Parts: sequence; structure tokens; C-alpha cells
Amino acid sequence: MSKTSCRSTLLLRRWHIMLGLPRQSPTRWYRDRLREELCERRAATTYLQKLSETSDVLFSISRALHDGFPMRQLPALSLRNAPAYLYMLAKYTSRWKFYRVAAKLCDAPRRESIREVINPDKDHKLLEVALRHDIDPVAFKVAAGKLQRFWPLLP
Repeated sequence: MSKTSCRSTLLLRRWHIMLGLPRQSPTRWYRDRLREELCERRAATTYLQKLSETSDVLFSISRALHDGFPMRQLPALSLRNAPAYLYMLAKYTSRWKFYRVAAKLCDAPRRESIREVINPDKDHKLLEVALRHDIDPVAFKVAAGKLQRFWPLLP
């Protein structure tokens, strides 16, 4: 393993620890997510869509590896893959922080335990998150709506 590979593996491990996403079960959850992301990647037509979907594929693989379900090996960090890795880090970190700030804005209890990375663009996703964390759905939707006006969420 090269120095760059070791550094990128360590960075991703620390990043996943920071995100603190709950481990999923059953194991097929990880395979199903990866299969969905690969289909979406194949359907992407523009550069931005391909970049976004590639980052989702990388996230699915790295999350599975982090959670102890090695389905595939991550592609090496190279000049070719660097944009997708950087996009992945920015996209999912931004979503993670978005939910924590939205929870703070609506004075949610236990907001430090909120660890979510799903796309908040759809109201039903906001509702799922609110219910999962015992947050008032109306207050959470209002806070998220205000935040979405300026928060840098990547597609």
C-alpha cells in the first residue's frame, strides 16, 4: 500500500467516524445501496451528474468498508478520481452539518446525536429525519427551509 493510499484510507476512516452514521442491517442494505448508486451512475448524462453519482458510489463502498462489509475495494485516489472523492467529502459533510444546524435552529433535543446524510431536498426526507430524532416535524421543516436558502448543498 502506498503512502497516498494509507493517508486516504486514514482520512476516510476519520471522516466516517466523524459522521458517525449508524451501522445498517441486514448486510444486503449495503449491496442494495451500491446497486442503486451504480444504476444512477450509468444513467447520468452530464459531467456534474456523473461526478455526483460517482461520489455516491464511492460513498456506498467506503461506508460499507467502514462498517465492516467489504463488498468492493475503493478505487485508488488518483488525479482521475480526486474530483469524485473531493465532491463526496464536500457533499456528505455538508448534508451532515446541515441537519445538525437545522436541529439547532428549531431547538431540537439531543441535536448533537443527529447524524444524517440523506438529501434534504424532499419534504418526506425531512419528515423521516424529524421523526427518527423526535423533532417537531413542522418546526424542523421551517428551520430546514430557511437554511436551504443559503446552505451549500450539492446535488
